[in-house]
Formats: sequence, structure tokens, C-alpha cells
Amino acid sequence: MVWVKFLICVLLVLFSGAKLARYGDVIAEKTGLSGLWVGVLLLAIVTSLPEIITGASAVTVVGGDRGPDLAVGTIFGSNLFNLVIIAVLDIISRGPPLLSRAGTGHWLSGGLGIALMALAGGSILLGTRVWDGAVVGWVGIYSFALIILYLWGSRAIFRFERRKRPEQEVRALRYENISPRRAYFGFAIAALAIIGAGTWLAFIGDELAEITGWDATFIGSLFLAATTSLPELAVSISALRIGAVDMAIADMLGSNMFNVGIGIAGIDLLYHHGSIFSAPSESHVFTASIVVLMTLIVVAGLAFGTKKKTFRVMSWYSPALIGIYIIGAYVLFTR
Repeated sequence: MVWVKFLICVLLVLFSGAKLARYGDVIAEKTGLSGLWVGVLLLAIVTSLPEIITGASAVTVVGGDRGPDLAVGTIFGSNLFNLVIIAVLDIISRGPPLLSRAGTGHWLSGGLGIALMALAGGSILLGTRVWDGAVVGWVGIYSFALIILYLWGSRAIFRFERRKRPEQEVRALRYENISPRRAYFGFAIAALAIIGAGTWLAFIGDELAEITGWDATFIGSLFLAATTSLPELAVSISALRIGAVDMAIADMLGSNMFNVGIGIAGIDLLYHHGSIFSAPSESHVFTASIVVLMTLIVVAGLAFGTKKKTFRVMSWYSPALIGIYIIGAYVLFTR
């Protein structure tokens, strides 16, 4: 029965996430934001809602010893899955390698994602072995550092895009028949649906951990993470189909930035039993390391882009990303 509920929740998150992203794209069109900035800011925040809500529900509703592991595992595991989506996009896209068609601004978002992930993983090591970092009640200094780094990095990306594009890019209007009021209303309804599904996912993850006997770190890092990343998958494929390569890639990298920079800090605020960095298993440090490695591969793909795909249907970085993800999943499962 728990698997039936899991499937229903998957379908609900997928449907609601696609609607939420679509209305987010409508709102972005009305504001005239650039493709990369839409992906990094608007779409990334929109499609990150399932991860954030699931993580928050894990520590506030599920609680117990599994709560922190489910929360952190969902965030870190979602970042892993988002990087695999880049490989999927490269495989299904036609023509030159995906990353060779991307703008240079992604270097900044990739580098910021690496810095945020390394800081979060290092904070867990410090929190579990040295000092939890709590400075304001139970909220740790590590959370403040993540927020500051995210905000500074986002501003740097915005300024880079503005300098690189002195003239506003002319975008074809696709939503002239949708009024701003309708877009905002649809956005709110889809967001409420995702909040409900995210809360339900936390309960289902706890049930799966109990029934299967699997570790909560594994459940959060793989099952919940893959499910809550479905909106990113739907949005990125849709963006690819309309030729918005920068938007598709920026959604993945921007979501990873937001998950760690804002998501972990928000979960720390809601977790009242101490700093969230001192509560989870140190296995999450391994997950964070894998995310950093995979992001480095993406950055290398951006820097050393080739004109043709290495293996006909995929570039060299696609099997590398998928292979590292599979190895990481196996290690998490057998730990």
C-alpha cells in the first residue's frame, strides 16, 4: 500500500511541478528577465519547492532520529539527481553537445554550487565532531554563512549577465493569451498542491524506512530526492524543446544553489532540537562530495565543450555523471 501512495505522490508532484513551472515561465515572460536569470532565480526557486517542503516536513512532522537524515538526504540527493538530469538532457537533445551551447554565465552558478555544497558538507563534519555552531538559539552560524554566500553569488551572477547583455534580448511571446492575474493565480494553486505533496512525501519516506529497513539517509538521498526532482526534469525538458538551453541548464544549477543556500538554512530554522548540522549522519558528507565532483564535471563540460558528441548520442560528461551517480547510490545503499 505504501508503494501505491508513493506512486500517487509522484504523479501529483510531477503534475503540480509542471504547472508551477509553466506559470513561473509566464510570469518571467511578463517581467522580461533573461533566460539564464529566469532559470537561476525564478524556475530554480519554483522547482526547488518540493525538496524544501519535504525537508521541512521531515523535521517538523516526522521528527525523531529519521527526520534530520530525511531532510538533509532529500536536499543533497536532489542535487545529485539534478546533475544527472543534465546528462539526460544531453542524451535526448539533437545536434551539438548540450553544454557547448550554454552561456558562460553557467560557470559562475556551477562554481557557486560547488562552494555551497563544500561548505554544507564541511559544516556537517564540524557540527558532528567539533561544534554545532549554534549562535542564535538553535540556529547555527553555518546557516548564516550559506545564506550570505548564496545571496552574494546570486548578485554576482545577475551583475555578470547584465554586463554581458547590454541590450535586452528579444524573446518571442508565447503566453500573450494568458493574463498576469491568471498566471499568479495558477502559480499559487500549483504551489499549494506541491506543499501538500511535499508533506505527504515525508510521511511516505518514513514508512518506507520502517517497512524496508533501509537507512533514512538512503531513502532521503535517493527515493525522495528523485521524486522531488521531477519538476526540474519536466521543466528542463520543456525548456529544451523550445530551444531555451540556457534556461534548462540554469534551472538545474540554480536549483542546487537554492537547495543548499536557502533550503538547508530554512530547515535549520525549523529544527528546534539543535543545529541541523549536528543531527544527521556523516554519510551525507559523502553525498556532498559526490555532488561537488559531479558539478566539477559539468563545469569542465562548459569550459572544454566540443562541437560533436563523443559517443554519437551523448557527450563525454554524460556517462561520467550517470556512472558516478550509480556508484554513489550503491555506496549509500551498502553503507
